[in-house]
Amino acid sequence: MGKGDKKSKRGKIINGTYGTRRKRKIKKRPTIEEKISPGKKK
Repeated sequence: MGKGDKKSKRGKIINGTYGTRRKRKIKKRPTIEEKISPGKKK
């Protein structure tokens, strides 16, 4: 368990890879309805 370990979170950070120990942050994409609607004005 350390910087060279491919299965640890620290190893994933050092290698710049992702996996079960280091999840990617999901970017929220706008839905089709949000793209079509002209805008929300109250």
